Amino acid sequence: MSTSTQMLKGILEGCLLAVIARGETYGYEMIEKLEEFGFTMISEGSIYPVLMRMQKEGLVTTVMKASPHGPKRKYYSITQAGLDHLVDFQERWNELSKAVQALFNTDITKGGQ
Repeated sequence: MSTSTQMLKGILEGCLLAVIARGETYGYEMIEKLEEFGFTMISEGSIYPVLMRMQKEGLVTTVMKASPHGPKRKYYSITQAGLDHLVDFQERWNELSKAVQALFNTDITKGGQ
């Protein structure tokens, strides 16, 4: 597992919730939407365990729908609990990213001064 994949694993749930909050969607379509935002390292195999856990936790609901190209697809929708979780995730992410950015903005050649 690459370093970027390990880092992403910790934020994948929040990213998936953000995609699902934009409208009902299915697995492969989520990967395509994430790729549009620059998440090119995500595979279907990495999202399905997260989606299953989110469904068990009541953050998303699913419905099977016919597909114009092959078997039925499982579509995901966000629940109120999922929206609440997403808001919490966004707040925690903003705090963390500010702290990391502040650290990276210090001049390391001067001992962090």
